[in-house]
Amino acid sequence: MAAVALCMGGAAQAESGKPIVFGLVMPFSGWFQPIDDGTIKGAQLAVDDINAKGGVLGRKIELVEFDNKSEPPRGADGAIEVISKGATAILFPSDFDFGAPGAFIAQQKGVIAFSGASDPKFGVQGIGSMAYSMSMASQAQGALLAEWAYKSKGLRTAYVLLDNTISYTKSLCANFAIRWKELAGKEALLGEDTFLNKDPTITPQTTRILALPKKPDLIFLCTYAPGGPSAIRQLRAAGITQPILTGESMDGDYWTGTVPDLSNFFVANYGALNGDDPDKTINAFYERYKAKFGKRADVSYALRGYSAVEAYARAVTRAKSTDGAKVAAELDKFKGEALVIGPTTYTSQLHIQLKRPMTIVEAQAGKFKAVTRYAPEKVPPITY
Repeated sequence: MAAVALCMGGAAQAESGKPIVFGLVMPFSGWFQPIDDGTIKGAQLAVDDINAKGGVLGRKIELVEFDNKSEPPRGADGAIEVISKGATAILFPSDFDFGAPGAFIAQQKGVIAFSGASDPKFGVQGIGSMAYSMSMASQAQGALLAEWAYKSKGLRTAYVLLDNTISYTKSLCANFAIRWKELAGKEALLGEDTFLNKDPTITPQTTRILALPKKPDLIFLCTYAPGGPSAIRQLRAAGITQPILTGESMDGDYWTGTVPDLSNFFVANYGALNGDDPDKTINAFYERYKAKFGKRADVSYALRGYSAVEAYARAVTRAKSTDGAKVAAELDKFKGEALVIGPTTYTSQLHIQLKRPMTIVEAQAGKFKAVTRYAPEKVPPITY
């Protein structure tokens, strides 16, 4: 477990005994709730761990919660409410569109805003100096998977299949394609196609793949449940057996019952769930998670929630204050900071990760196992 630095002196005496309030303006209900359930639980576990060690600056952390009911506009109401209750930092949903309405309010009030959004706009350029993402940028995830497939797996041709529904999937596929063509050459990208998550069939797309004069070494799929599992099932039913690679939006094995004997499938996530991650810190984290909540984590997003609180605690300790500007100044000094999610770096101009390793997890015969931790060497330029 990565240790959380604590400080008992200095400003600790200024508000002795008064808790530090950390807000959770999150989807506690509605369709987005399952996506961020682990993120919420990760934050709760971090608060328990930190408080068990005496808190921060001699003060315990107290969580205050607001349910945005999976409705983005309610994030602004939630930010106002938890700030009125004393919140000096807030965790928002793991999506820019869902998190931004509340994060704008936090920015205006000088309150630190965290999210697991993979869109770099959740940061300085899209919201302001108080907004920080715990995630790898979608651009970096696409580059990471391209490099791993080319350099570690020895694959040489690819076909991109994009679920053209959300910003994350669009950016993931676009940046895989950019990096793939840099590595393998333009001719090594044999085709690009699109579908929508709600499409009942992708028969036209599978037909076009099967009709290629040269078959690709891999299918790069950018999607999410429920449309993602359906697309994978149809690809395999059509006889397309090549490796399928995808990003964090297909994390977890909760959906694999819909794809019998899922094999030759690879996904990048924040940490393997089955206790076999190459990073022992992550395995220890999941043991504590299971002990607290009585079940194994469904996806790796709990690491983001935990690390948001962990990062805030360290920055407050070093700033000797909960003042937003002072805390942000300390966060901006993070350089390979050893959080439970992995080494984390922020600068005054970039509040999302580009070079942190992710875990590559492989499914064979419906069973997942960790393959490696891998970090990208080169990421296409970030656009906003």
